[in-house]
Amino acid sequence: MKVQRALIGFGLITLFYLLALVWVDPRNQVFAEFPKLLSILPTLIGLSLLSYVVRYLRWYWLLCRAGNKTNVVSGYLAYLAGFAFTATPGKVGELLRIRYLGPQGVPPWKVLAAFIYERASDLIAVFLLSTLAISRNDIFLVALGFVATFLTGLIFAALHPIWLTKISIRLRFYRLKKLARIGMTLRDGISGCRIWAKPLDIMVSLALGILAWSITSFSFLCLLNHMGVTIPAISALAIYPLSMLAGAASMLPGGLGSTEMTIVALLSLFDVPLGTATLAAVGIRFSSMWFAMLCGFFALSILELYIRRPSLGWFAKHRRL
Repeated sequence: MKVQRALIGFGLITLFYLLALVWVDPRNQVFAEFPKLLSILPTLIGLSLLSYVVRYLRWYWLLCRAGNKTNVVSGYLAYLAGFAFTATPGKVGELLRIRYLGPQGVPPWKVLAAFIYERASDLIAVFLLSTLAISRNDIFLVALGFVATFLTGLIFAALHPIWLTKISIRLRFYRLKKLARIGMTLRDGISGCRIWAKPLDIMVSLALGILAWSITSFSFLCLLNHMGVTIPAISALAIYPLSMLAGAASMLPGGLGSTEMTIVALLSLFDVPLGTATLAAVGIRFSSMWFAMLCGFFALSILELYIRRPSLGWFAKHRRL
């Protein structure tokens, strides 16, 4: 892997994001007010780091329950490295972890299965938190329909992997070999989720997911209070999860644009000025998604350095990576 290429991709996404922000904010109100966020950023970043630790505990739990107890530190770096490509459709770029967990004895299909299981847990957790702010039945039904459709399809595919096998065979028949391989890999990953189809694993995964996203929601509440935005706390806590749900439904890479638009739209319901709402959306995304990507590149750099020179430092004593 070339870290330079990954950094170029990150730079292009960042440039696109900034250009889009300039386009929707011709008077540069957001950029002019951004320095106001500097004093609250350490708090927001600290909360983001805490949420990453909670999410990794869930990941570590899943792998341990699947019979793969990895080194805590190197495993955490591998987990963070996936965040470097979190701004991809469905966050599939996070499967980069396969590269670094493989040497620890974790097969690719099991990493994929844990990733899919984690996404499902996050979807349920985000939906439950978002219901705190949903007062309209039509919006609730749309959100419920999206979550239910995804989970139903996932459960059906996990219980009946033969259908994905048939689809892959059909794709191979039409000489679409690459899509056929993807289909078979997806089959193995989805069917592998049955490892954790136990009440204890479901409860632990869901509880840690709710805790992780509650921390991020609390971060958004702190940001609003810092900006002088006064809305009901219960609504403020639910706005970010609901916007994340909208971002996931949009299928855009990392929910870019759709998540921010949803935050602005929800804050406008409380008569929050457009400039302030946009600044809040950009601020929380910077301290969550963009900071996660930076952490991912930091972990990625350390891991790639170790791969090139495995005799360096701490890793020399932990050959399990």
